[in-house]
Amino acid sequence: MPRFHCPAPLATGAEIDLPPGAARHVQVLRLQPGDGITLFHGGQGAGDPGGEFDATVLRMGRSDVRVLVGTHHAIEREAPRAVHLLAGITANERMDWLVEKATELGVASITPLVAERSVLKLKGERADKKIAHWQAVAVAACEQCGRNRVPVVHGAVDLAGWLRAHPPAPAQGARLLLSLRTGTGPLHAAAAAGAVVFLSGPEGGLSATEEDLALAQGFAPVTLGPRVLRAETAPLAALAALTLA
Repeated sequence: MPRFHCPAPLATGAEIDLPPGAARHVQVLRLQPGDGITLFHGGQGAGDPGGEFDATVLRMGRSDVRVLVGTHHAIEREAPRAVHLLAGITANERMDWLVEKATELGVASITPLVAERSVLKLKGERADKKIAHWQAVAVAACEQCGRNRVPVVHGAVDLAGWLRAHPPAPAQGARLLLSLRTGTGPLHAAAAAGAVVFLSGPEGGLSATEEDLALAQGFAPVTLGPRVLRAETAPLAALAALTLA
């Protein structure tokens, strides 16, 4: 059954108009009155009941779709460990792919990092549009993979700015830095139970200055093995190891 993100309040028996994006998707699929769909709130904003709802298409307008919300199912498909990804911004298509696959793997949140070696530099209105685009990529990935909690894509920030806003604290869980430094230990040995903030660089990796700054603020350097993975592959490998274990 087709699944759609609906951040509007959901309750069994309610009749609602789908948000524009979901309505367009229903129209593209050529669904008709009486057809069934699945709705989920996504965990963003107030009034999220969690889980997902059955729903039935009532009316198909030119640009709007009205549905009847049916039975609620308290189903969650989240990873057992919350992993917050702090990822160096890569080239456009690669960043899209990273956000999509990280969402499928169960990432809790994503913060695009404006690193020294980032190819794509974002600020102002352009940055706002990119963040909105990546958030939409995460929503679409949740619709496809069955997640009912949409990970938040935070605003782009440089490492120093992020560290100022998030000083080390025991309640935050482990902080892990993907590094190629000699003597760095394996990921599985450093990842204790609980939440994780995982820091990974863009193409070319983080600079030595950025790594030193992260290490001074409680990040532990880890490696994924002897091979050098691409900037969009490495954090996904780490996510798989951390969330699927």
